Amino acid sequence: MGGVEVGAKESSSGSGQKRSGVSRGVALLDFILRLVAIIATLASAIAMGTTNESLPFFTRFIRFRAKYNDLPTFTFFVVANSIVSAYLVLSLAFSIFHIIRSGGAQKSRVVLIFFDTGMLALLTAGASAAAAIVYLAHKGNTRTNWFAICQQFNSFCERISGSLIGSFGGIIVLILLILISAATLSRR
Repeated sequence: MGGVEVGAKESSSGSGQKRSGVSRGVALLDFILRLVAIIATLASAIAMGTTNESLPFFTRFIRFRAKYNDLPTFTFFVVANSIVSAYLVLSLAFSIFHIIRSGGAQKSRVVLIFFDTGMLALLTAGASAAAAIVYLAHKGNTRTNWFAICQQFNSFCERISGSLIGSFGGIIVLILLILISAATLSRR
């Protein structure tokens, strides 16, 4: 009967090592996804923040110009992406902590879920508001006499559309981060 107890102890310690390895792998995935989200949100903020285009009108001295800060929605988009990007850089410390110490990091995971959810809401608000303006820039609205400007300002529209793609990619990564943290907490 003593041999059975020893065998049970050995199998439970093997299971603990397996669980620790899985937790470390999940923590590493969390770190990599945070890096991807940083790149996506920072690139979106930079792309939108540096977007401008000027076109001549009748003469070369009179010009029409389109710049991101002409619309407060795009300014909000840049600020939201910048805030989320800065948060993600700071959250890398927690992610590294989870890699080093895979067990007993439940409280820090709860904190990350809380802040990740807040950043997801901020990023979604900024990207959604900017998406509405980008749609108007591409399609216009004849009922309200808002003309589509993308026929004239091609470069401007391409950059703001690309910036939106990066931001929505960041949203998807944040959703994955929240789901990974929640799944890790539910396993314990």
